[in-house]
Amino acid sequence: MTLRAVPDTGHSATARAAAARRYPSLDVLRGLTVALMIIVNTPGDWSTVYAPLLHAQWHGFTPTDWVFPTFLFVVGNALSFALPKYAQLGTRAVLARVGKRSAIMFALGFLLFWFPFVAPDSAGHWGLISLSGARIPGVLQRIALCFALASLLLHFAKEAGAWLYCVLALLGYWAVLALGGDLTMAGNAAVKFDLWLLGGRHLYQGEGIPFDPEGLLGTIPATVNVIAGYFAGRLFADKGATWETLARLMLAGVACIAVALCWDQVLPFNKKLWTSSYVLLTVGLDLLVLPLMIYLVEMRGDSTGSAGRGWTYFFEVFGKNTLFIYLLSELAVVVLVRTHIGGRDAYGWLYSVTFQPLAAPQLASLLFAVAFMLACWLAGYWLDRRKIYIKV
Repeated sequence: MTLRAVPDTGHSATARAAAARRYPSLDVLRGLTVALMIIVNTPGDWSTVYAPLLHAQWHGFTPTDWVFPTFLFVVGNALSFALPKYAQLGTRAVLARVGKRSAIMFALGFLLFWFPFVAPDSAGHWGLISLSGARIPGVLQRIALCFALASLLLHFAKEAGAWLYCVLALLGYWAVLALGGDLTMAGNAAVKFDLWLLGGRHLYQGEGIPFDPEGLLGTIPATVNVIAGYFAGRLFADKGATWETLARLMLAGVACIAVALCWDQVLPFNKKLWTSSYVLLTVGLDLLVLPLMIYLVEMRGDSTGSAGRGWTYFFEVFGKNTLFIYLLSELAVVVLVRTHIGGRDAYGWLYSVTFQPLAAPQLASLLFAVAFMLACWLAGYWLDRRKIYIKV
């Protein structure tokens, strides 16, 4: 069987024209997601965090569990505007472009874990940090794999093939979880697959056992979040910011949530397993939030289009340099944790001399996270004022 592109009958002239312009509402949604990702990842003290800002321990759902799948959803939004350009490329060029972007993103995620690459041993001699226990899966790695799979499906199998994939992926993953083990952290099919393929030393170690919430098998249902974002973006590009667009997105969102709530009775919401019911719940929520953004930004006109004015600009700054700002936030944490001041890491020291004395523990921890997010925003603002946009 050969892999080849078929004529682009699935992309309208409207979508191709829309690809040339920028939609502030999508920047705002993407920026909101990144801002929330930074806040939930940088509390002043992990032992004093408001419950909604923590992931569910296992089964269940919290507002924080909505953030990462929404990032995948907005990746799909962007793909809906980029994919029409692929129709003008040959098969080799498409594979090269998708492969290059995915490989760079995957490598950045891996290097982020390995950073700062060198460290002293017990004798004080500096050398490269061993890769024997390096974590292979991760947030950026999952984004890279989902982007690659969704891009190739939509380009080569077209929209009908992508719809079929969504159905088979969600039902098939349910079957794999049901037949391949139980739904415990140690006994589920996803962790068994990761242990078999990657080995326990290359998985996340923060759960008490080798288990990775961004494991490889979960990429299959997570790609549905990207594809759903693509279809939402296509509708937006084709119909524009109209009441019909809002109504269709919201109806689809309500339908997804209804099915998800029913499915939750037999396959619980679980972010760490990325269960099929969890996919539909998060897609449904995104299909309700996106029309709200479209209404506020595109229809009501809250976006002024001028740097520094309008509440939406705050999130647009994040949305225009998404990957850079996210990487900056993660690198800053690593540097602070590995730097020591007065016998403790600089991250904890900074919290202890800023917000910890000012408020109750949970509020102080949140204020530190918000301040950390604002510091990252300033870097994005500096870039935006100079029209510097860093893309993969």
